[in-house]
Amino acid sequence: MKVTVEQAALLKALGHVHRVVERRNTIPILANVLIRASGRELALKATDLDIDIVETIPAEVQQDGTTTVPAHVLYDIVRKLADGAQVSFDQDGQAGQVTLRSGRSRFSLQTLPESDFPDLAPGEMSHRFELASADLKLLVEKTQFAISTEETRYYLNGIYLHGFDGKLRAVATDGHRLALADVPAPAGSAGMPGVIVPRKTVAELLKLVSETAEPVAIELSGVKIRISTGSIVLTSKLIDGTFPDYQRVIPQRNDKLMVVERDEFARSVDRVSTISSERGRAVKFVLGDAKLTLSVHNPDAGQATEELSVDYDSAPMEIGFNARYLLDIVSQLEGDTALVKLFDSGSPTLIQDREGAPSLYVLMPMRV
Repeated sequence: MKVTVEQAALLKALGHVHRVVERRNTIPILANVLIRASGRELALKATDLDIDIVETIPAEVQQDGTTTVPAHVLYDIVRKLADGAQVSFDQDGQAGQVTLRSGRSRFSLQTLPESDFPDLAPGEMSHRFELASADLKLLVEKTQFAISTEETRYYLNGIYLHGFDGKLRAVATDGHRLALADVPAPAGSAGMPGVIVPRKTVAELLKLVSETAEPVAIELSGVKIRISTGSIVLTSKLIDGTFPDYQRVIPQRNDKLMVVERDEFARSVDRVSTISSERGRAVKFVLGDAKLTLSVHNPDAGQATEELSVDYDSAPMEIGFNARYLLDIVSQLEGDTALVKLFDSGSPTLIQDREGAPSLYVLMPMRV
């Protein structure tokens, strides 16, 4: 193999693919990135057996070839090379090594046979459609924070992507809060299976769509998802489980409406929660007479209160929330105000930008 590429293009591609590679691997080949030179392109591929990512960049190929080298070592080398430099790979048949040259720098890297590199074959995909990158970013960004990290409930360790009432919908929940976002259903998505996209795949997706304005091609089967944008193709296994009936959690009878200035609300919650215990993080809300009183009582640290003017004309009520969960939700809102729909101190609360907004959030109350 003999190939030359630009440092900037190589660094950008490695920045995408090396993130998939785990720092610690019991299977040596999984610590490597596969490099394939052919035609006028260099393809870089990495996998952890659950996610597989390939990126192709332009290259000057003198001799076709394929090898694998340590992903994180290669990324660190290329990152430290001079901007705008040319980088060449040369493997002249010497077993177990490839030579990387750039300017006056020369590195000999250990290789493993490409035949050992696993292939996450996507198989037959039943549905294919295109989605604007901004739409996919919205679906992921508005729901990602609510993904559960509790491994025992593995079916909550991702975003549930499915069609609903003429929309493409993403839902995530950890049992304490639920996040839901809708975009118009793209052509070709009708009848798609509901799938649970794993947390790590979601994180990689968000990074990719944040860097591009190009449409994203999505292909689905019951067990895998493949996302293509530009020169990048990401294939991932899906979570094999049944997502709970989230519709039952979304409150329908919350008739006490509070409208509050969003930024002021967030700052107030953040201030009073400074004194709360790390374990509980509970903030008490007392509502009535167009006023919201926030209070925190921590026997070990003291207490804090703050008042806010709000638009609220229902019966007085008291309710408690986890401050961190509440701030996570408020940070996703985009309008100047937040619409909070309540029922009573023991029932879930609904939070939106406004009535009919494309995203909504449900938060379970706490005892205070």
